[in-house]
Amino acid sequence: MPTTTPRWLSSLVPDTPLARRLSLQSILYAIGEGVFITGSAVFFTQIVGLSAFQVGIGITVGEAASFLVAVPLGKVADRIGPKRMWAIGAFGSAALYAVWPFVDGFAMFLAMMVVLQVVESAGHSGRGAYTLDVFPRAERVRSLAYMRAALNIGFTVGALIGGVALAFDNDDVVRAVPLFTAAVLALNALYITRLPSAEHDKAPVQEDELLNPGALRNRGFLSLMTMDGVLGTNQVLLNIVIPLWLVEETDAPRVLLAWLFGTNTVLAVLLQVAAARGVNSVERSLRAARISASFFVLSCLIVLVTHDTLGWVTIALVWLGHVTVTGAELYQSAASWGFQSELSDPDRRGEYQGAAHIGHTLGSVWAPALFTFLAMEWGGPGWLVIGAIVVVATFAMRPSARAAERFLQRDAAPARVADPA
Repeated sequence: MPTTTPRWLSSLVPDTPLARRLSLQSILYAIGEGVFITGSAVFFTQIVGLSAFQVGIGITVGEAASFLVAVPLGKVADRIGPKRMWAIGAFGSAALYAVWPFVDGFAMFLAMMVVLQVVESAGHSGRGAYTLDVFPRAERVRSLAYMRAALNIGFTVGALIGGVALAFDNDDVVRAVPLFTAAVLALNALYITRLPSAEHDKAPVQEDELLNPGALRNRGFLSLMTMDGVLGTNQVLLNIVIPLWLVEETDAPRVLLAWLFGTNTVLAVLLQVAAARGVNSVERSLRAARISASFFVLSCLIVLVTHDTLGWVTIALVWLGHVTVTGAELYQSAASWGFQSELSDPDRRGEYQGAAHIGHTLGSVWAPALFTFLAMEWGGPGWLVIGAIVVVATFAMRPSARAAERFLQRDAAPARVADPA
């Protein structure tokens, strides 16, 4: 007797062969990364012998290095082809993870973090440019949503594997975690080389062929990506501020944190594609950004009142606040993909990926310290200020997007900027 696949389940399966292949790649990559992320705190402190402060310094310095090289590496991706750049970064990351068990002391850790962040930045520039290049315009945002859902599945599986490794409470097992990650990432790199070449892999654009100014000259795009970075601080609420608030300012049990993060993962897998549906223009991207901001502000309003609630009311409201901030995450992701799809110069997609990285960093690097201070020290008024920051950023997105459009129309060669649907 024939069976039919439930509609909700079939909606999770990418609707084109290429999107399915890239979603499978996303799962493979995220499993490798997820295993190491889960065990990284134990690995860095017990195996490498670092303090928590030293780990924080290393991560910060590495991210600073990634920020500085984002645009230059994006330019390289445009010159050699995005898939080639992605594969180089993927193979480099796999090789570097294999070196982790031999790192000893803070100096080696710091050098390793800088090199790893730079190599991963190269891979991310290539990946971002490749996905914009290889998908037809009408399929881009939807396909990226499938890939994002797949990443969440992969990270969940990776976290489970990492948790099993930690459960052995054995230094040799912990020391093997980065080797496992290296092996998975090597398979990921091989998989990338088997993907079809994008347009600019077949015919990379040479510097003397470019007739239009670079991404850093497009101030509207940089401003838009910075405002998008502000909206992206929903991750700060999700992973830092709300958990701290729950533990220190409410009577909710700490075990609720596991349910919150579990709910976020499930919703991200089930609803990311739905949130991205129809985001195929600058105007639709702006609409998605407004929805994201509405969810963000609603989350702030819900969570702030839990300081004075008790019992199951607190639990229900904190959970609802986490659900609404997940909504902010889903719609902000869709808006960001739409902006980058519509407002990146097709011949400089790698460079524009680097510019987007710079903008997102500028829009979010300050948020962990500021949002934590506002919520934990100011209480209710602090949550209102956090919401106000997001509202102001959202209002600034429309003029920024229009400026980015005018830049491409005025300064880019029309024949080169034409991006077929």
